[in-house]
Amino acid sequence: MNIKNALWSATAATLLLTGMLANAQSVEERKENQQQRIGQGIEKGQLTPGETASLERQERAVNKEVRTDRKANGGKLTPGERQHVQAQQNTMSKEIHTDRTNAVKPHYGNNEVDRRRENQQKRIGQAEPLIAARLFEGVASGRLTAGETARLEGKEAKINGQVRADRKANGGKLTPSEKQQVNGELNRESQRIYKQKHDGQKR
Repeated sequence: MNIKNALWSATAATLLLTGMLANAQSVEERKENQQQRIGQGIEKGQLTPGETASLERQERAVNKEVRTDRKANGGKLTPGERQHVQAQQNTMSKEIHTDRTNAVKPHYGNNEVDRRRENQQKRIGQAEPLIAARLFEGVASGRLTAGETARLEGKEAKINGQVRADRKANGGKLTPSEKQQVNGELNRESQRIYKQKHDGQKR
């Protein structure tokens, strides 16, 4: 067996095992597991803001569907509804795996603006800055809901797009006024992250 076939076999085995484990988990356990995987993907730099926002929008839609179905059925899911939700969660699980293992990575430079963007991405995924000795929080801990994470990551993706466009127009650098503008946006985003993580809403 060549290396390529071995890798495909290993990936297939991983997905099969994930599916078997998923069948043994409840809908809620599966949701928590997938949020943990997204949080780890953000923290490790495996998920871009755009990928995370897309995953979290899907998660929010599934969560809304589950709430609606339970409300209509006295707090429970029918076997058919459970099967439908599990199929959606299977699809999401594959997307999380694909997004975390593809070649698309967040790219940050080594100046003040870039370090702040990277730091805020880590705060969304898992932790407040370790310098402040705060405990790991965010997506992995359940203190950010899927909707909150999708909105925060959408804003991060927008800032990243603006930085790329500005640099492209200026030979790879930001002008002093552009740096000031981006820092202002990052300040507001930092406040939003803190507020969303401490607003009492939980997954």
